[in-house]
Amino acid sequence: MSRWVKVVFSLVLAAYTLVAVAQDDGLENGILEIQHEWARIHYQLPEADQDKAFVKLEEQAAGLEKTYPNRAEPKVWRAIVLSTHAGVSGGLGALSKVKSARDLLLEAEAIDANALDGSVYTSLGSLYYQVPGWPIGFGDDEKAEAMLKKALTINPDGIDPNYFYGDFLQRQGRAPEALVVLEKALQAPARPNRQDADAGRRHEIEMLIFKINSKS
Repeated sequence: MSRWVKVVFSLVLAAYTLVAVAQDDGLENGILEIQHEWARIHYQLPEADQDKAFVKLEEQAAGLEKTYPNRAEPKVWRAIVLSTHAGVSGGLGALSKVKSARDLLLEAEAIDANALDGSVYTSLGSLYYQVPGWPIGFGDDEKAEAMLKKALTINPDGIDPNYFYGDFLQRQGRAPEALVVLEKALQAPARPNRQDADAGRRHEIEMLIFKINSKS
């Protein structure tokens, strides 16, 4: 290979690298924006104001997914926004949202099952135990536990998988197991750039522990 060919090849390779880095930065920044807005709506806005805010965030998440159709992360976060919005809006529209969320998560799993520290399985698990079962919805407690255990295999110390597994266990009447898992969730390490979500989630965990202990 001549010196000039090597120079041209190096320049082309550098250009491709810069494009790839720019795309990754765009995706990361887009995900961070959605994460922070989700935390603001979910933990700070009055419930009466959340519906309209989630409509806008759904549009933003859909736009990011369209920009990066072959990445799992935007699909996961669009699913999270849809499922959280469903819990706020209720009604028949909520069922459509959670079904769309499930489908997005299954698409994300096919692309990268380990994306976002196993959030695919955390989110699927939470859907399976919170959505009504047949004939209304697709809820399934056995699938829920299997998905949540998969999430914990990928991210054993994470605040979200431990919180949702603890919530699942207490709904199953397994309070002693739930308390162990929820206490572990409280000890989860801080997530980079997720201070707002961590604070809100820890409050939810503390309230759930209080609820379980109050019934004892």
